[in-house]
Amino acid sequence: MSLASCWRFPLTLPVQTTPRFTPRYPSGRASAQLDVTDAGGGGPNDDKKIKKVVVVGSGWAGLGAAHHLCNQGFDVTVLESDNEFGGLDEVGIRGYWYPYRNIFSLVDELDIKPFTNWTKLAQYSAEGLEVEFPVFQVLPQLPTPLGTLYYSQFVQLPLVDRLTSLPVTAAAIDFDNTDTAWRKYDSITARELFKQFGCSERLYQKVLAPLLQVGLLAPAEQCSAAATLGLLSYILAHQKDFDLVLCRGTTREKIFKPVDGVYDNQRFADAVVLAVGISTLQKLIENSAVLCTREEFVKVSNLATIDVLSVKLWLDRFDDSFGWSFFDLNAIHDDNKDSTVTVLQADFYRANELLLLTDKQIVAKVTSYLSKCIKDFKNATVINKEIGRFPKSSTHFFPGSYKYMMRGSTSFPNLFVAGDWIITRHGSWSQEKSYVTGLEAANRTVDYFGEGGFAKIIPVEEDEPHIQALRSLNRSFNDIKAQFPLSSYFLQ
Repeated sequence: MSLASCWRFPLTLPVQTTPRFTPRYPSGRASAQLDVTDAGGGGPNDDKKIKKVVVVGSGWAGLGAAHHLCNQGFDVTVLESDNEFGGLDEVGIRGYWYPYRNIFSLVDELDIKPFTNWTKLAQYSAEGLEVEFPVFQVLPQLPTPLGTLYYSQFVQLPLVDRLTSLPVTAAAIDFDNTDTAWRKYDSITARELFKQFGCSERLYQKVLAPLLQVGLLAPAEQCSAAATLGLLSYILAHQKDFDLVLCRGTTREKIFKPVDGVYDNQRFADAVVLAVGISTLQKLIENSAVLCTREEFVKVSNLATIDVLSVKLWLDRFDDSFGWSFFDLNAIHDDNKDSTVTVLQADFYRANELLLLTDKQIVAKVTSYLSKCIKDFKNATVINKEIGRFPKSSTHFFPGSYKYMMRGSTSFPNLFVAGDWIITRHGSWSQEKSYVTGLEAANRTVDYFGEGGFAKIIPVEEDEPHIQALRSLNRSFNDIKAQFPLSSYFLQ
């Protein structure tokens, strides 16, 4: 079986024969449309011609797949169109956490320096500054999670509230990123999880809920407890893991451009990697006569996405700082360092209500929010603005979503998928997870062709010894518990 696909693009290219990719050319912008048919055959072409791969999507997942496959000598085409298939620029500003070992390895391979130094973070609420996070790796290392709790400067949260976070460690130990763990915790919300393990109301409102708003881009009562534990286990597994850097410009400019030039205009392929977001894949499935008959693809229609609003403001210069969801671009982006005006960017998630407002109304709301976090901000004058509306642009890990997510392989032997919403046992999150699943898709392509080398994927750093011991003890306890009669009778 091979894959015959038909795409619609605003390009003029010669039409060639199936079962390769065949472009059609309507007027206007590209639309996400895919038609897949079974074209017979049992594997890749047997001739000695260079194998052709189409990677649909040019974000981190697409980069991971395309960069490695190009290095293996395959003929690779990357398709993108104004974010329709996953643009190079990320939505909003996202940090690169210390555990992003594969992305940092790529940056070293390319010999580029796109990131800031390790950055201190601050988190605000309506009452003002709540927490200041230092650069943890320069401090004496304490066992997890003591270092994070001890060194973080909680301005308003009493010690007794902070200590109520410790019981959640038991859930993090029980969550080992296996299929069993995901199914166990995916049915409840993050708020229910924190409630079950005795977190105080103040800890939840001032620290945990805002942290998830940034990490999973949704309120805790709308986040899967499994995704929450996966994220927290990743960025808090070691004291230094909460450190992050920021990109000194756009991702396209600082990271992706050094990889440009390896893609051609060919539109036909022996294998396909779909490295797109959920909403784009849902459009492709909706318009495909074959994909909509495959259960693994039909389930994707149950997944959900998140609206994002990004607002960049240029203001007359003043003494500035930034909170947990507001960024001082004068301190981050190279292009703004010597600017005579202050440039701030604010990113809002679950922004479906804000997307309906006019630009003027949005600026008024943003300035109102910023004035609560930045001293003397109300005296600043907005002299320019840039507003980006990104509906359905990010993954929503809602309770119960795990059973609808796809794995990297599909029922088509030469069609693979990648992205931050794909099921993988690597353990990473966000951009790192997207990039890793792209590498995994490249390895599946190499395996399908039976030629080329596999990409080296750096695993997540091992847990600290005391966490490993507790996890081993927990597994043994669960194994013993499973032997008891009626152990599976009651609702888990």
